[in-house]
Amino acid sequence: MLLPPAPPADAAPGGDIPLLLLAPFGLLLGLIATMPLTPPRVKHWWDRSYHLISLGLGLAVAVYYFAAVSDGVTAVARTLGDYGSFIVLVGSLFVVAGGIHLNVKGRAVPLANVGFLALGAVAANVIGTTGASMVLIRPWIRMNKVRVSPYHVVFFIFAVSNVGGALTPVGDPPLFLGYLRGVPFFWLVRHVYAQWLCTLGAILAAFYFFDRHSFSRVPQEIRAGMEQSSEQWRFAGANNLLWLGVIVGAVFLPEKFFLRELVMLGAAAASWRLTPPAVHAENHFSFGPIKEVAWLFAGIFLTMMPALGYLAAHGRDLGFTSPLHYYFASGALSSVLDNAPTYANFFQLAQATVAAPDTAALLASHPHFIIGVSLGSVFFGAMTYIGNGPNFMVKSIAHEAGVHCPSFFGYIVKYSLPVLLPILALSGWLFL
Repeated sequence: MLLPPAPPADAAPGGDIPLLLLAPFGLLLGLIATMPLTPPRVKHWWDRSYHLISLGLGLAVAVYYFAAVSDGVTAVARTLGDYGSFIVLVGSLFVVAGGIHLNVKGRAVPLANVGFLALGAVAANVIGTTGASMVLIRPWIRMNKVRVSPYHVVFFIFAVSNVGGALTPVGDPPLFLGYLRGVPFFWLVRHVYAQWLCTLGAILAAFYFFDRHSFSRVPQEIRAGMEQSSEQWRFAGANNLLWLGVIVGAVFLPEKFFLRELVMLGAAAASWRLTPPAVHAENHFSFGPIKEVAWLFAGIFLTMMPALGYLAAHGRDLGFTSPLHYYFASGALSSVLDNAPTYANFFQLAQATVAAPDTAALLASHPHFIIGVSLGSVFFGAMTYIGNGPNFMVKSIAHEAGVHCPSFFGYIVKYSLPVLLPILALSGWLFL
């Protein structure tokens, strides 16, 4: 996800890819969505075999690319490089965040919860959506343990794991690709802060509605105690803030000789070695969530190549002429594809559509095209568990902590479509 920008759209091997090759991607998404809902015996089989199925479907696509697609070897190599950078970043942040124990006791009342999510959204622009998610999801669950519900996980994903990180290149990987392509570091802060505030504010307002209703159902004596108690914050594993800073700083290192990834892995190894075992024990830390993400996203990255290749080859035929087109189109694909390559392809498509010779010319002539692509890629990543890397990890950590999480379809039907999509649509129509 953090490799150099994708090649121009006309260089992508999408023209000689049969539409049938989209089937492995659709099948993998279908399995991820439905297997958790199957009878115990089938689900147990999936839990033991998902890594083989994911990798097998991905390799089937890769073999076709090797054998029958012009420039297919280069496309597979680029995808594997993207995946390697993605999993190193996500895995390093997962390990380091697992050594930070933030214990919050006291007022898990609706307004306090809203403040916590707002703080997490701001932090996402400094340490990335992955970093903020991994640091804060465990204390978020602990502080709400009396009444933690599926919507607590969902709105955390909405606010902290996605929408929050829309202001800086550090916030979300798609924006870092824009930075590599020449978008100034603080350009988005200056141009989208109003839309970010309104979108995040609407999400937090919706959360308050859910949380207030939940809080009203807590027995009166417990509710009174929560309202009268004072906040208590306890922090352990402070040395991991240094390693967290190293990982974020490594994003800006040169890309040669895998220097960026080696520094991130070094920081993760140092964190694992130097963090007291008691801190890991308090966090109930295990490598289960990152293993699940690693295997499933290996298959997702490989099987989504035909979809992105087709977009690169035929995207100009779609006739996008307004920022809203780019906002909703990049958002629709970011909901089910990884949002970084989606951003790269739509960025290139916008530049080609207006015949801009470089990024500076595109920003000067059609800045709202880039705003549409940027916010569509980041915001809509919250529509499904697989729209952005942190989403699935948050779900896995919450599941390991004993929190009931919505199913793949339940997440979409109960929360994304009726709550998030209207907010994002209104945000686009108001500002773009």
